[in-house]
Amino acid sequence: MAKNTPNLESVTTINRDGSRYFLFPADVDGKFALMRRIVGILLIGFYLLLPWIPVNGYPAVFLDIINRRFHLFGITIVAQDLWLLFFLITGVAFFLFYITAFLGRVWCGWACPQTVYLDQVYRRIERWIDGDAPARRKLADAPLSTNKVVRRVIKHGLYILSSTLIVHLFLSYFISIPQLWDWMRTSPAENWGAFLFVIASTLVLYGNFAWFREQLCLIICPYGRIQSALIDDHTVNVAYDEKRGEPRGKIHKGEATSTLGDCVDCHRCVQVCPTGIDIRQGLQLECIACTACIDACDDIMDKVNRPRGLIRYASSSALAGGKTRFIRPRTLLYTGLLLLGMGVCGVAVSGVKSVEATILRMVGMPYYVTTDTIRNQYQVRLINKTTEPVHFSIHAERGPAGMQFTGFDADQSLGAMAEETRTVIATVPRSNYQGPFEVEVEITLRETGLVIERSIDFLGPDPKLLQAHDSTPKQDDDHDEKKSDHAHGN
Repeated sequence: MAKNTPNLESVTTINRDGSRYFLFPADVDGKFALMRRIVGILLIGFYLLLPWIPVNGYPAVFLDIINRRFHLFGITIVAQDLWLLFFLITGVAFFLFYITAFLGRVWCGWACPQTVYLDQVYRRIERWIDGDAPARRKLADAPLSTNKVVRRVIKHGLYILSSTLIVHLFLSYFISIPQLWDWMRTSPAENWGAFLFVIASTLVLYGNFAWFREQLCLIICPYGRIQSALIDDHTVNVAYDEKRGEPRGKIHKGEATSTLGDCVDCHRCVQVCPTGIDIRQGLQLECIACTACIDACDDIMDKVNRPRGLIRYASSSALAGGKTRFIRPRTLLYTGLLLLGMGVCGVAVSGVKSVEATILRMVGMPYYVTTDTIRNQYQVRLINKTTEPVHFSIHAERGPAGMQFTGFDADQSLGAMAEETRTVIATVPRSNYQGPFEVEVEITLRETGLVIERSIDFLGPDPKLLQAHDSTPKQDDDHDEKKSDHAHGN
């Protein structure tokens, strides 16, 4: 068997000797190719424009890790709110499973960044420089020449340029466009960390799209391997109608074709497949549902005067002559879980306040006892997540008579997107202290009337010990005087 013959018992890009089988997928035109191109361009434009679109004074998506601020379409999340990302991450993953139950791997073929950038950027460059699939294959097998070197230099130069632009735009999500522009105009040594990140990420991106390509989907991404657990007979996939197409055979003039199916065995569906599979062998883990085989087959059916749809979006049930049921136990369960998650997420997000406050006991002694008072010291940390200054006041509720808070004036201000930590001292007269107790602290915002409530513990010694000490002051004073006289005598 020839070295470059794919092994049908393994993934399509592995030869029988274990080496890689490089693919040269042909280009295809059709309604699905046009729709995927439009979707891909819109997604790329969306990605490129997000750092430029201002929302509430910040980019639409700005992950300011340095200041621990995350701005998402006008909503600001601080470090204390990072638990909300649980809903975002699990929600995206669950929605992917949810849509898979209905439409199979539609994400992979239509919206995955790997597919979008590979098909709409890098393969467009490759076809523009090297030509169609036969020309690319011929050039790859040709010996080294001036023409080949020139084409390779131009193509890979454009690959590196595209990768660099993508990485820089990605970096702008974390430092903003103005900051990125300032860094680009300064020496790399001044921002060597970011510079090394750009270099390393560009090389990784270039290696992926220039060489690794479909191997990311086949080897690294686990989605294809778990799809069998996410779909059933009523899931709509890109599928070949075996009942209509078999037995397949080529059309020859003068021969009867009544015994043959509609498939003319032209292998056009294999030639356009970006992962090199034969869709006629059924659903396979390499299939990314890109619909290229649908357009290719429809074009051939038009040429041989046969109905379109030999390869189409269909469920296994529909191909067997039944009906596709979108409402079934699996989808009902998924829908219920999705609505439940959205409800919990909505409640959680609605509870996020524009100003956050935390009160912690200062490091050191838990309390201090003076002649007249018992003192506790706290640190109040305030975070303003809005783009406008706020004014607030603080006072305590449910404390004993004579309790005082110092460290805050009647009205305090906090700048836009500012964060401050201030010291607050709580004192209670010794005569009114009856033991440790809980204090309710209220922080009130003047602009919105928002009240933030926090509970703190006021600590102190055992009241019996204080009473015993206060009841014998004269003995203590006489004892201190004797010690002082003895010291002076020495």
